[in-house]
Amino acid sequence: MADSIKTLTLAQIYEMQGLKEDALKIYREILLESPENKEAQMAIKRLMLVQKYFPPLNLAKKELFVNPKSQEDLIQFQRWLLQWNSKI
Repeated sequence: MADSIKTLTLAQIYEMQGLKEDALKIYREILLESPENKEAQMAIKRLMLVQKYFPPLNLAKKELFVNPKSQEDLIQFQRWLLQWNSKI
């Protein structure tokens, strides 16, 4: 992942999509670059508190989200996301 796209927004998107470990990694990288970043500090604290409750990572869906290889991959991910969102 290019450094230029490791932003708070990307971390927040990962977090909302259930990719909390990836979000945590990005927040930590942001703090390495900008130790004074309060938003990243707060996000890390929040995620560290709930980390033991993270659901198991669905690696196949993560790959579809992070690196879709085709339009069909995007459609498949969107369908899964709609089903997942309807459960919460």
